[in-house]
Formats: sequence, C-alpha cells, structure tokens
Amino acid sequence: MRLRNVPGAREAIAEHSMTFTEPEKNKGQWKEIFGNDRPIRIEIGMGKGNFIIQMAQENPEINYIGIEKYSSVLIRALEKCEELELDNLKFIRMDAEYICDVFEKDEVDRIYLNFSDPWPKDRHAKRRLTSRQFLGRYDQILKPDGIIEFKTDNDQLFEFSLEEIPEANWKLVDSTWDLHNNEELCKGNIMTEYEAKFSAMGNPIHKLIANR
Repeated sequence: MRLRNVPGAREAIAEHSMTFTEPEKNKGQWKEIFGNDRPIRIEIGMGKGNFIIQMAQENPEINYIGIEKYSSVLIRALEKCEELELDNLKFIRMDAEYICDVFEKDEVDRIYLNFSDPWPKDRHAKRRLTSRQFLGRYDQILKPDGIIEFKTDNDQLFEFSLEEIPEANWKLVDSTWDLHNNEELCKGNIMTEYEAKFSAMGNPIHKLIANR
C-alpha cells in the first residue's frame, strides 16, 4: 500500500502534547507520564487509530499507547482526538523494531497487533510482528501474565503466526479463523479500519491470543 505524504505531518506530530518522538527517553517512566499506576497496553501498527481511541474511551481505567511509524497515518489519529479529552492515551512515532529501547521489563500489560504488514516474501519473515524475533522482544517488556492479541484477514500470515508461537516458547491461549462468527472471542470486539473494510468484502477475520 502506498502512503500519501501529508505535508507538515512530522512537525505537527512533534509538537503535539499526546505524542512522543524520542520515546527512549521515557523508558521505565510511562506510569509517571500517565500520572497513575494503571495497566499499560500498547497497539503496534495502530494505523489511523480507530481501535486504540475507542479502547481508551471505553476503558478509562487503563492506559493506552499507540505506536505507528508513518507520520502521514499517525496525524490522522491525532485529528480524531481533537474533540476528545483522553488522559489515558498517548502516541509514539517509531519503528516497532526498537520497542525494547522504549519500554522497561514488565512495563506493558498487553500488546495488540491488528492487521499487521504480512511481509509476504520469505526473506522478510523476521519483520513480521508475530515472528519469533518480535515475540522475543515482547517477552522482554510484557509482565509475566501479559498477553498479545493478534487479528488479521491474511491466511498465510495467520498460519505463520500459529507456527511461530510454540517456536518462540509462547503458548496459544485461544484462536479462531472466523472471529465474527465466534461468539466467545468476538465479545467486546472493536473493529479497526481494515477489519471493517475486509469484513465488508466477505473476508473472514482471524484472531489469536497468546502468552508465555
């Protein structure tokens, strides 16, 4: 997918009170930044922010951090927050590869991965956000009882993810190849922009939950 450049997006993000462009300076200090001791949950590759903004609105007792590397996409999430007063939501512009430079051990309660880039070529497998390399990174920042939740409509990426879980010494808690027809796993489901689009096209949505 080709992303349209948004003039001034990088500068606007850098100046916005909800965003952090040098997040490594805040490693281990996120509870102080939020000003409370509530759980911290992050979404990696949050796109235009529909999912994490709604999560923050519906769960004021939880702190959320949305992570997105593209300024042209992140700026859209900030625009959606203009009329909202959300003190439990922050944004980081960064590449997920450096996640361990930003969060301390046991600092994160839960990680959401929604419709991540499938990186279809085999030589790019380690770039997939559900690869054993990324699962190793999550292991360093998640609390011992922390979990990841992953959604996609991509069959190959989902099958790859199911195979990577045990290879990375993680455990599969639950999974489904058809989320919207799984009454239990679909409870409280919040759709992302891509989820709404792909579901409307008739694509089944896949989901897995994993822990260590």
